[in-house]
Parts: sequence; C-alpha cells; structure tokens
Amino acid sequence: MIRRFGERPRLGQNYRMRPGVYAILPRDGQVLLTRQLEPGPEIQLPGGGIDPGESPLPALHREVFEETGWSIAAPRRLGAFRRYTFMPEYDLWAEKICQIYVARPLRRLGPPAESQHQAVWLAPQDVISCLGNPGDRHFAQQYFCKR
Repeated sequence: MIRRFGERPRLGQNYRMRPGVYAILPRDGQVLLTRQLEPGPEIQLPGGGIDPGESPLPALHREVFEETGWSIAAPRRLGAFRRYTFMPEYDLWAEKICQIYVARPLRRLGPPAESQHQAVWLAPQDVISCLGNPGDRHFAQQYFCKR
C-alpha cells in the first residue's frame, strides 16, 4: 500500500490516475528545485507525469530537463506516495502516484524548456519548509535528516 499525503479523495469525484516521477537533486551543499509560476507560484521537486508508453527513468530525465534545464546522473528510487488533487493546468482531478528519486545534477544544458518553470537552488535546511506539498516535504525530510 502506498502512503497518501494531502487531501482525502472527494466522494463522488472521478479521478484520473497520473503516475509521475520527481527528484531530490543535491549538489555542492545546495538542492536544485523548480519554481512553477502558474498556477503557483510554488516550489516543487522537479518532475512530472510519465507519458503513455514511457518508463519512469526516461520520464525523470525528461521532466528534470524540462523544468530546470539540467541533466542528471545516478538516479536512485527512494519511495512513492499518492495524493488526490485538482490540476488546473489540465482541468483534471487526478490521483497522482508520485515516485521519488534522488539524483545528481550533472550539468546545466540551458534554461528550463517549460516557460512557467524556473530553476532555483536552496540550502538543504530551507528545502523542507519551501516545498509545496506534504509528500515532497516528507521525502525531503527523510533524505536530509539521514545525512
């Protein structure tokens, strides 16, 4: 069973399953995150949905690049959680299954490919309080508190 974070599912609401991948990206005492400007602004772990026919690791590489402009190396899965949410950018009620990885930011290839995202670097002690959803905060806290 995958742990749920956030709101309980609403009775009578239909949710579409949305598997996704997200990454904690530490480098040189900082953590690479993304700031989504719309519908936010919100600080998030870089990542997003796995496209139909796509595997999790290629999706992780693609999503991190799209949202930060960085390539990554050595992804390692930490766990997963579920959350129920409305995604206004897609006009969609989603049951999100979020797989969380840790990876190493390798190099900046350019600006984020998604115009509503900005790459941001924060100190590890600031990451937990800045992340926008409780599942991301849980995995960041677990990761950084073990260090």
